Amino acid sequence: MSKIFARFLKDESGATAIEYGLIAALISVALIAGATTLGTTLNSTFDSLSDKMNAANAKTAP
Repeated sequence: MSKIFARFLKDESGATAIEYGLIAALISVALIAGATTLGTTLNSTFDSLSDKMNAANAKTAP
């Protein structure tokens, strides 16, 4: 029984797959955070543009 346990502790075959999974998860989190920030910034920019266009339209309307 102790030989099986010792062999299990020495086995590192799954470690690489776990590391790649963690790296992929970290990259995914970074991409989601970046996309969220970009989306918020774009939303703010388009809201500002819309307000300016509405104000300009209100000035020129008869």
